[in-house]
Amino acid sequence: MRFLADEGVDAAIVTAIRRDGHDVRWMAEEMEGSTDDVVLDAAARDARILITEDKDFGELVFRRRLHHRGVVLVRVDGIANDRKGRIVAQAIAEYQTQLTGAFTVIQHATIRIRGA
Repeated sequence: MRFLADEGVDAAIVTAIRRDGHDVRWMAEEMEGSTDDVVLDAAARDARILITEDKDFGELVFRRRLHHRGVVLVRVDGIANDRKGRIVAQAIAEYQTQLTGAFTVIQHATIRIRGA
């Protein structure tokens, strides 16, 4: 799958997803300091699912109805970064057929997938 990781996404998450063979662009490597609108647009233009730890993207998707290919919001605070990477990579592997076009929230023990 093709993903765009927002600048604030932990490196361990990007590494874990890449290790699983996914094509991941990371804003921290390409366009630091971009606004949320620019990040979401870049993901949509390049047909990539956005991975973020910033819940403000929910506002852009649901209230402002901005175009997107899919958003994965990672909400797994308070644990080691390498464990975050494993949780996210496992969730993507398990639910990858449902991520396109959806707004997905990954938490410690739950995954919610909602059409946008």
